[in-house]
Amino acid sequence: MRKYAMAALVVAVTIGGAGCSTPDDDRADTGEAEVATLRTETPAAATSAPKVERPRARLDDTPEDTKALYEPYEKCMSEHGFDTKRSRVEGLTTGRAGAANKACENFMPLPPWEFDPANPEAKDFARDVVACLKKKGVRYVEVNADGPGWAFGGKQNDARSISKGMELSPECEREVTAKRK
Repeated sequence: MRKYAMAALVVAVTIGGAGCSTPDDDRADTGEAEVATLRTETPAAATSAPKVERPRARLDDTPEDTKALYEPYEKCMSEHGFDTKRSRVEGLTTGRAGAANKACENFMPLPPWEFDPANPEAKDFARDVVACLKKKGVRYVEVNADGPGWAFGGKQNDARSISKGMELSPECEREVTAKRK
C-alpha cells in the first residue's frame, strides 16, 4: 500500500510541475532560468553627489583634532564667501549665510555622541557628570533643562562653582565615559 501511495505522489508532483510551465514562455526559447532580482529594467536616474556622512567630534579630541575636524567646513564656507574666523555663521538659516550653511552642512561636525540630542542616553550622561562634579566639590551645577549638558553657577551665578566646574568637567566626562564602557 505504501508503494502505491509513494508512486501516486511522484506522479502527481511530476504532472503538477509540468503544468506550471508553458512552451510559449520566453524562457523556453533561450533556455535561461528566471532569477528573482531587485533590479529594474530601466536604470535609475543619476543622483547628485552622494551625501557625505558628517564628522563627529569626540570627548577626547585634542585642540589639533578639533581644528582638523572643522577645516572642511571652514573651507566650504570660504568657498561660499564667508570667513568663519571673522564672523560666526553657524546656525544661521536665512540670507547668504543661510545658503552657505545649507551648502556646507555635511561638513559641520556633529557634537560628541554623549552631548548629541539624538542620543537617548545623553541626559543620563549629563546626570552622571553632574553627580561627579558635585562629589568633587562643585556646589552649583545642574543638568540643562533644554538638552544634554549642564550649567554652572546656579541662580547666584557663583563664580567659584563656574571656574571649578569648567576645570573639572573634562575629568568627570572621562570618568563617566570610562564607567559606561
